[in-house]
Amino acid sequence: MNEIARVDSGVPARIEISGDATLPHNIEAEQQLLGALLTDNDLYDRAASVIRSEHFYDPVHARIYDICAARIQKNALASPVTLKPFLEEDEGLRALGGPSYLVTLAASAIAAYAVRDYAQMIYDLAIRRELIALGRDISAQANDVTVEREPADQIVEAEAKLYALAEQGRSESGFQSFLSAIKQAVDVANAAYQRDGGLAGIPTGLVDMDKKLGGLHRSDLLILAGRPSMGKTSLATNIAFNVAKAYKRGTTYDGRDGAVEGGVVGFYSLEMSAEQLAARVLSEASEVPSEQIRRGDMTEAEFRRFVEAAKALESCPLYIDDTPALPIAQLAARARRQKRTHGLDLLIIDYLQLVTAPGKGDNRVNEVSAITQGLKAIAKELDIPVIALSQLSRQVESREDKRPQLSDLRESGSIEQDADVVMFVYRDEYYKEREKPGDHQLDKMAEWQATMEAVHGKAEVIIGKQRHGPIGTVELSFEGRFTRFGNLVKPWQDGNR
Repeated sequence: MNEIARVDSGVPARIEISGDATLPHNIEAEQQLLGALLTDNDLYDRAASVIRSEHFYDPVHARIYDICAARIQKNALASPVTLKPFLEEDEGLRALGGPSYLVTLAASAIAAYAVRDYAQMIYDLAIRRELIALGRDISAQANDVTVEREPADQIVEAEAKLYALAEQGRSESGFQSFLSAIKQAVDVANAAYQRDGGLAGIPTGLVDMDKKLGGLHRSDLLILAGRPSMGKTSLATNIAFNVAKAYKRGTTYDGRDGAVEGGVVGFYSLEMSAEQLAARVLSEASEVPSEQIRRGDMTEAEFRRFVEAAKALESCPLYIDDTPALPIAQLAARARRQKRTHGLDLLIIDYLQLVTAPGKGDNRVNEVSAITQGLKAIAKELDIPVIALSQLSRQVESREDKRPQLSDLRESGSIEQDADVVMFVYRDEYYKEREKPGDHQLDKMAEWQATMEAVHGKAEVIIGKQRHGPIGTVELSFEGRFTRFGNLVKPWQDGNR
């Protein structure tokens, strides 16, 4: 039931009664904030750093704030007169007196200096309302005792909603206006423009790959696939190392405190131990072959380089979780906790087929589909790029041209469908090495050696799908001794890349 009440300022306020208790709200604070904005647009930045339109209790106030924000961001005047054409047909505003309500708001604003305090109060009350709604939802679900709804699943779901509430001020997103979506798109484009036409996403440190992908974009799920020994894990660790090494903290383009360069990286290593993964990163950084590190077979100079690299990387924001057979729900919960406690700008999973799905069954395609959908949900919820490594089927080996394609993905339907980007790692050198002719076949040996020279130290990343950009092949250098991918210098370049 809705009631109309009058506040001290003489402005009508709508108070919604829910059951036998009124949800926390402060109509007067909303009126004072809107009145102040309508009289002085310069106050908008103070309010916008705290609240968004969905934090208003009264939906009419939310719409007024949205239109104010849109005009102010265009450097246009937001006043009762300029807002009138946009709200004349608004049914909610008519119930409050029509466009004259805007004049009343502006006239009753008596404490413009306290705009930020009003904004903080509106935000805090919105969070309280969300907590009440979330608490009721959790209670209702806990009372609904069914075989399908395990308590552990309910805890994970509740944790996800609490995380969203803590990060974004909303536990449920629902529909958003096209105006809001446009603003987000403009913000992303502005971020790229501020980098002098550079990347909209996080740079991988591999120049040609960045040009093709535009960096690693927020909320994207990227699949990095390949046959064994192609270097999937090596490429993933190289990207993780490059992103973490470049990390710098500051104020981001949207006014938040976070990574302005590089980022905090979370690496789920379901196949290798944390120590093995760290050894790979150190091999690349110190330029000491990984097999020598494992054996301890290093010269004094190499060991010194190894120790110096380890010291330099101590503060590198790269976090490794090597728990095997991690369920997708637990993986998501740990990622949320990581972002909440230490920050998280990029998540890497090595590899997808080792993640376990809820309700194990005979249908592996359905299991993988649940995993890829879960990974995409993590990318969107945490607003970060997620890179998942994937194995390829053996049918690659039966073809003459062993370059992989989308149909080679195991359980390809679900992986290909849910991913924003699908990339394949391919090294021709690996296959040519195994075609070495016998020593007595001199002609073939000479031909083989010429072929090996042409492909030595080179790798290809084949972009088979990209939702927001072109497909194609990126050539990289590969140093097997250090398990390191790098930028390939073309013959016409001078090497100063």
